Amino acid sequence: MSAAQDRRYLALALSLGRRGQGRTWPNPAVGCVIVNDGRIVGRGWTAPGGRPHAEPQALAQAGDAARGATAYVSLEPCAHHGKTPPCSQALIDAGIARVVAPLEDTDPRVSGQGFAQLRAAGIEVTTGLLADQAEADHAGFFIRTEQGRPFVTLKLANSFDGRIATATGDSQWITGPVARRAVHAMRMRNDAVMVGAGTARGDDPSLTVRDMGVDHQPVRVVVSRRLDLPLSGLLARTAKDVPVWLCHGADADDMLQQTWDGLGAELIRCDVTGGHLDPRSVLQGLGAAGLTRVFCEGGGALAASLLAADLVDELVGFSAGVVIGAEGTPAIGAMGLARLVEAPRFELIETRDLGGDVLHRWRRSGG
Repeated sequence: MSAAQDRRYLALALSLGRRGQGRTWPNPAVGCVIVNDGRIVGRGWTAPGGRPHAEPQALAQAGDAARGATAYVSLEPCAHHGKTPPCSQALIDAGIARVVAPLEDTDPRVSGQGFAQLRAAGIEVTTGLLADQAEADHAGFFIRTEQGRPFVTLKLANSFDGRIATATGDSQWITGPVARRAVHAMRMRNDAVMVGAGTARGDDPSLTVRDMGVDHQPVRVVVSRRLDLPLSGLLARTAKDVPVWLCHGADADDMLQQTWDGLGAELIRCDVTGGHLDPRSVLQGLGAAGLTRVFCEGGGALAASLLAADLVDELVGFSAGVVIGAEGTPAIGAMGLARLVEAPRFELIETRDLGGDVLHRWRRSGG
């Protein structure tokens, strides 16, 4: 294969893998393309729940045509026996001649061993191609593996002057329908949507993906130290239909804990620091439960705590051409910064127009 062909087929494998984002946790969302004599003979991506993996699905589609073929995989094939056999062995048994993958898996159960097994079996292994894209696609899985927490995207939709509501709390709608639809698409690609208790009380949100034709929903996470949330709200009424996880402190009322448990919510006890739930403890709890990608939609206090603790990996802003004024509600709460050098910094990676609103995406500096 030429370098251009390798890039083309590996790019396809990466795009297939992204189809599984938000549905494969705690496993990575991997794509696989099998090519023999210039013809695609098999394709696959990680199934919902994380299994079966991409490689065996592509191999099953390829059948005998896999012998002597090249497999393009968006992450190093697994090499350990878990709930499914190793994908590296499946590739060997199928007679694959060459494997092209961008980078190693950071899971210590794999971490180079999959490539080593393939090479030991006489299979040519090519790595490094499209590594930056693969790093971005698998960032959630990597961060959970290395740090025990999910990748965090903080989304803010605000007025030109950084407000999310007027002084009376009126907030619907600051941005237009195109921007709101983009938010639903982003929710769909994450394992969970997270908000603070104030947002859950004030907005009574559903936090679901709507009008996208999906057959699954992200986990809905609310950070509430005391579990003082409306028991008649949308989240309470639908907790048995779409998962609701509540991060709370040890001092949450026992009766409220029992009530939410009875409603179908999953309770995650977290540490309290300075009178508030410790954001690092919250994310560690979510990571331990298997989440790899969390889409945080505020409010201001939760956003400030995550930023102050340096736990935001990506910022997504939707800015509207409306001005509310200083009496409006700020998008981000107090962070206690004395000097500008203490402020978290992000690097711009994308801007675009969305129906008259402006989308801007930023990644953690140096990330």
